[in-house]
Amino acid sequence: MLSGFIIIFIQKNEKQMNRKLLLFAFCAASFLHGCQSPPVTYDLLIRNALIYDGSGEAPVQGAIGVNADTIAAIGALPNAKGKNELDAGGMAVSPGFINMLSWATESLIADGRGMSDLKQGITLEVMGEGWSMGPLNQEMKAGTEASQGDIKFKVEWTTLGEYLEYLQQKGISLNVASFIGATTVRIHEIGYEDRPPTAEELEKMQVLVRQAMEEGALGVASALIYAPAFYAKTEELISLCQAAAPYGGRYITHMRSEGNKLLEGVDEVLRISREARLPVEIYHLKAAGKNNWAKMDQVIAKIDKARREGLDVSANMYTYIAGATGLDAAMPPWVQEGGYDVWAKRLQDPEIRKRVKAEMKTDAQDWENLYFSAGSADKLLLSEFKNDTLKKYTGKTLAEVAAIRGVDPEDAAMDLVIQDGTRVGVVYFLMSEDNVRKQIPLPYLSFGSDAAAMANEGVFLKSSTHPRAYGNFARLLGKYVREEKVISLEEAVRKLTSLPAEHLKIKKRGYLKPGYFADIVVFDPATIADKATFEEPHQYATGVNHVFVNGVQVLKNGEHTNAMPGKVVRGPGWKGWK
Repeated sequence: MLSGFIIIFIQKNEKQMNRKLLLFAFCAASFLHGCQSPPVTYDLLIRNALIYDGSGEAPVQGAIGVNADTIAAIGALPNAKGKNELDAGGMAVSPGFINMLSWATESLIADGRGMSDLKQGITLEVMGEGWSMGPLNQEMKAGTEASQGDIKFKVEWTTLGEYLEYLQQKGISLNVASFIGATTVRIHEIGYEDRPPTAEELEKMQVLVRQAMEEGALGVASALIYAPAFYAKTEELISLCQAAAPYGGRYITHMRSEGNKLLEGVDEVLRISREARLPVEIYHLKAAGKNNWAKMDQVIAKIDKARREGLDVSANMYTYIAGATGLDAAMPPWVQEGGYDVWAKRLQDPEIRKRVKAEMKTDAQDWENLYFSAGSADKLLLSEFKNDTLKKYTGKTLAEVAAIRGVDPEDAAMDLVIQDGTRVGVVYFLMSEDNVRKQIPLPYLSFGSDAAAMANEGVFLKSSTHPRAYGNFARLLGKYVREEKVISLEEAVRKLTSLPAEHLKIKKRGYLKPGYFADIVVFDPATIADKATFEEPHQYATGVNHVFVNGVQVLKNGEHTNAMPGKVVRGPGWKGWK
């Protein structure tokens, strides 16, 4: 009876009680209940856990009871038993980590385990940076299949919601969610032309956004340094965001500039937030190019001022000083108008090549020239080719390939694009380590790999990758938390769990609380570390021992269990929410 009274008291006063008192009360109720009642049996019981619940508060010792896919109890649980039990051995136990910028769109088709992320504690992949896997028309489906590299698949869906359901039905170990890409919507209605949409086209684009939001998209995403997204004016983006706003969507963006026009890029994001009346987030916050590193203080000041004024502004980042994209980011957008085939054809015209070469060597103000921002061709590491005859250059710098071929680096870049049939994958060294440390503590900042979820075997070894695919989250917890103490472990866990879940308005994920989905990570704070390097990126992180997704163990003692319990996680506009 006394334990029941305590539970009723908690329910009536939960909002007024601080976290430690609340946990103490739950433990007291659990203890008293254990003294008076038969043992409580859970499907899963995790004992001897140092619980980091996602709130950012200090951890507490306790146990976690799980029934089916849901956390049933947290506390002392002295009289509890489990059909399956795990002794956490005093290690850290936290909510599953959320990857705010995932490119697992194709890698999960090839291998639903998502090993490089799973072994870092990721339980949710958030996709859709500018390009989303739907909605697609017939021409886009054909183009997607024609442009495939190492991973081959048939496009068996049309809408974004259908793609996400396709992944779930195929079998995945991690949960998945997605924004709808502004680039995808533009290509769907306009193609690759450099022009604004007509009134009728814009209305159709808005309809596509609304449909995606009702299917569970999290909001609208853009990547504005790339053609054809580059051609979209701010007003077009505002219109798309206005379609998403009534559904509770967020606008998330690879800004129009992260370099010379960085401050103007932030201003555009804030304008879209004000005029479309929706929350906004900046993808992979950075100041790219040495001449722009000092601007980070001004960027932070702009965001802080906007937040004080009431705008919901957030950001995410990866924990490296190099980014990864393609050689399209080294060439002006005008030469890419019309899509890859037209771009490659133009690059074979001597006069156009001469102009492109000159612009590549120019500190451009009207487009994002990552080639110039990197400083030299030896700061571009070639990572991904489609053409097997070019794979011998994987892991070499553009400078090295140019020397082998006896041409200037600019000509080498253009030739590689023509010969590979793709934009060619490249790692660009652009950022400052001081800025990385400055950004990590920002209270509104979460983390994303900006990479696929792959395995160090099979098809994935045909190409290189950025080490962030294997190490971004472990690097945060090892290098920046344990070794450099940039932030505390409890704050890092908050930034990996509840913070992104709240930004995305995801229900019942991001915390260890009764009633929440049982996405749970057991890791060793003393050993978690990234092992991947730029020279040898296909190396798993260490220190994550066990991972549960929707109550099912997918990683046991660091090894995959062959379980595929991943589900589609939908945004607040999904028509299925009650």
